[in-house]
Amino acid sequence: MPDVNLSRIESVLADLEYPVTNDHAASELADVTLLLADGQRNLGDLVAKSDSDRFVSMDDLQSELNNVLPREAVGEPYQTEGEG
Repeated sequence: MPDVNLSRIESVLADLEYPVTNDHAASELADVTLLLADGQRNLGDLVAKSDSDRFVSMDDLQSELNNVLPREAVGEPYQTEGEG
């Protein structure tokens, strides 16, 4: 699979059949490189870091990914330096 931007992650997550186990999702996404504000990460590795054993929906998996991503990886595109 090609590289995917975080903003387009739904296109990759939609290919999984839900509910899906953590192990199966991590295996299915192991060849996806997620492009982030601070570089890139392997999507399968990120899924494997989740504390959830199972994802009931794409939203569930996406929410868990947001929990395992470092804050700087996501970036805050609508804020300028000094805000916050």
